[in-house]
Amino acid sequence: MSGDERIRVGRRTVVIARPDKVLFPADGITKAALADYYRLVAGAMVPHLRGRPLMMERYPDGVEGPSFMQKEVPDHFPDWFHRVELPKADGTVTYAVCDEPAALVYLAGQACVTPHRFLSRADRPDRPDRMVFDLDPSDDDFGSVRTAALSLRGLLDELELPSAVMTTGSRGLHVVVPLDRRADFDEVRDLARRISGLLAARAPDALTTAPRKEARGGRLYLDVQRNAYAQTAVAPYAVRARPGAPVAAPLAWDEVEDGRIHARSFTVASMADRIDEDPWKHAFGRPRSARAAARRLAALEADAS
Repeated sequence: MSGDERIRVGRRTVVIARPDKVLFPADGITKAALADYYRLVAGAMVPHLRGRPLMMERYPDGVEGPSFMQKEVPDHFPDWFHRVELPKADGTVTYAVCDEPAALVYLAGQACVTPHRFLSRADRPDRPDRMVFDLDPSDDDFGSVRTAALSLRGLLDELELPSAVMTTGSRGLHVVVPLDRRADFDEVRDLARRISGLLAARAPDALTTAPRKEARGGRLYLDVQRNAYAQTAVAPYAVRARPGAPVAAPLAWDEVEDGRIHARSFTVASMADRIDEDPWKHAFGRPRSARAAARRLAALEADAS
C-alpha cells in the first residue's frame, strides 16, 4: 500500500489513508478512485444532501467483505465535518451532515461506499420535504418497474404533485416528491400508503402493497416504509456495493418512457458523461402540500369505491 493521498477539495485538503485499497475487486476500483468519483459528482450531489442527516454504509475491507450501517459520527472525524444531534427512543444520535464537497470525499476515504439520507432536514427533522416511493420488483424484469413508475407519475399528476425519478443502482426505481414541510411524517406516510393503495387497486395483478414477500405473488411491491422519522433512502448519485459499481442515478422521465435504461444502467465509470446535465436541476423548485394532496386523493378514493 502507498502512503496517504491528499486531495484538494475547495478550501480543504482531505487525507485519504490507504488510497490503493481495492474496494471493488472485480472492477479494480480503489478507495482513491471512489474519492475521485465523489469529488466529480459533488457539485450535483451535495445540494441533495445539504442539511440532511446521513447514515453511512461502510465497507472497510471492500464490497466483498463485511459491511455495517453507521449512524453515529466517529470521534476521529475532523472538527470541520458538520454534525447534528437528534433524538431517538432512548437518547440521541449524532449524525454526519454532508454540507460541502470535501465532506463527501472524506466519507469515501472512510470506505463509506453508499451514503443514505434523511427525507427531512436537520432543522425540522420531523417534517419531511421529500416523499419517496421505492418500486421493488419481484425479479429482474425492469419492464414492470418502468410501467409502475409511469403509472405512479400519472397518479401523482392527478394529485398535482410533481415527481422526479432515479435508478437505485440495485433492482428498481425511486420516485421522489418535493413537499413543503408543513405535514409531519405520520401524515406523509399515511398519504404515501394511500397513494400506493389506490395505484395497486388500479392494477391488482401487477402491483401490491404487501410487505411480506410470500404475499406478493410475483407482483411489484410499492414500498413506502422509508417515509418515517430517522429512516433513510439511498442518496442521488450514490455508489452501490454491487459488481460494476452501479450508481443511484437521477433520470429524466423521458428516459423511463423510452425504455432504454435499467436499474444498474449507470456506473462510476459512466457517470462522467452525465454530470454536466443534471436531470434533477429544476425538479424540486416548487414543493407542494401533502395535506392538499390528501384532500385531492380523498376525492379519487371516493370515486373508486
